[in-house]
Amino acid sequence: MRSRTFFVTGLLVALLVAGVASYYASSHPDGLEYVAGETGFLDSAEDSPAADSPLADYQTEGVGNERVSGGLAGAIGVLLVLGIAGGLAWGVRRRTPAEADRADEKDEASV
Repeated sequence: MRSRTFFVTGLLVALLVAGVASYYASSHPDGLEYVAGETGFLDSAEDSPAADSPLADYQTEGVGNERVSGGLAGAIGVLLVLGIAGGLAWGVRRRTPAEADRADEKDEASV
């Protein structure tokens, strides 16, 4: 039960940071783009292939309020990363010896 509490607390903190605290972050979230504008080579930049995505430019497409749009984009990003990382971790997890034995017995029975 203790590890579950740890993970839920971590998820809530990540969602709060991404959804709420991100609004108070720098007004120049993309450091490379900011430096390119300051040094004068921003004109040579091309749009990203993902520029038309629903979460482009740290905003959620279709949400009119800038604060809600940015917070929602951050929260969706946290959940996407959690889903992808969790899925990968689940897929490559190590099985206990008992689980491995049961899987081997099941494989042998099906042959």
